[in-house]
Amino acid sequence: MAPVYNVLKSRPHSFEVICCVSAQHREMLDVVLETFDIVPDIDLNLMKSGQDLFDVTTSVLINMRDVLAEHRPDVVLVHGDTTTTMATSLACFYSDVALGHVEAGLRTFDLKAPFPEELNRQLTSKLAKWHFAPTQTSRNNLLEEKVPDRSIHVTGNTVIDALQYVVQRLEDDPVRRAEIDKIIDDQVKFDWRNGQFVLITGHRRENFGEGFLQICRALQDLSLSYPQINFVYPVHLNPNVGDPVRAHLTGRANIHLVSPMTYEPFVQLLKHATLVLTDSGGIQEEAPGLGKPVLVMREVTERPEAVAAGTVRLVGADRVRIVAHVSELLDNLESYSLMSKAHNPYGDGHAARRIADVLEASE
Repeated sequence: MAPVYNVLKSRPHSFEVICCVSAQHREMLDVVLETFDIVPDIDLNLMKSGQDLFDVTTSVLINMRDVLAEHRPDVVLVHGDTTTTMATSLACFYSDVALGHVEAGLRTFDLKAPFPEELNRQLTSKLAKWHFAPTQTSRNNLLEEKVPDRSIHVTGNTVIDALQYVVQRLEDDPVRRAEIDKIIDDQVKFDWRNGQFVLITGHRRENFGEGFLQICRALQDLSLSYPQINFVYPVHLNPNVGDPVRAHLTGRANIHLVSPMTYEPFVQLLKHATLVLTDSGGIQEEAPGLGKPVLVMREVTERPEAVAAGTVRLVGADRVRIVAHVSELLDNLESYSLMSKAHNPYGDGHAARRIADVLEASE
């Protein structure tokens, strides 16, 4: 949402912009706000230890009731498929406030995969007036759900806007780049600028339990088979992720378990990675933008465009399949080249401008 916010702020003749954050992920949020030079006008500060989905949903809903009553906005923009997005959309419906959904129309059509994100985005689509779809596939999903064609706008995904902004800034600012590199150097104890490494992320609820055990066993196998390759794993703060990962992977010389990366260091690390192993959504869009093959540890994805384009493969949270596909990309230069050079279908970096144009024309 940062590129959208900054484009809207650059048009003060058309928009008065109020930034409201839930702070569901405090540590991650504050660094992102600094990266994109955003100072929130409203900080709900909802982060509490041990929260579950009931807590987050009700906290966002009740707090947004008060925010909407005080400010009476003409439009509220929400993003993607978080619980904050779903609860804010419901608050807008109750308050009769028009809603715009950025990154609309992504679907797996399985409410359990991902959980609860698939439900969150489907509910948001029922309530939105403007649907800013990243791709034609997302638009088609919305049309099949009887969303009026006139309310759907294919814009590309704003994640590409954000990625290009950060990459360009790091290239243009050697002092900032050195600061970011130092952050990585403090955690990653090998020559990540020049050596081969696999970048791993994982956090999906559907992989909790046996799924993460399978992932850990696959990484154990790969670390033994490829002692010359490093594996960098920024470990999610959720103990359902961190506990099995640390129990099974700590102490292996070429597996580097590091703290969660903020956006700029992660982008810099992604830029230098050989390939990516993930269950994340956004990385399926970001990594191909940097020419990095992506293996997705899920059985379904709401981003089938990348699979069709050849930049992404689904391998599940399955030990045998993970090992086989990582091995193929490390061993077979032709397979690697085909994935790394495939076209990224998620946009040209101007999605935020298109969103602002639609809203401006709606005045």
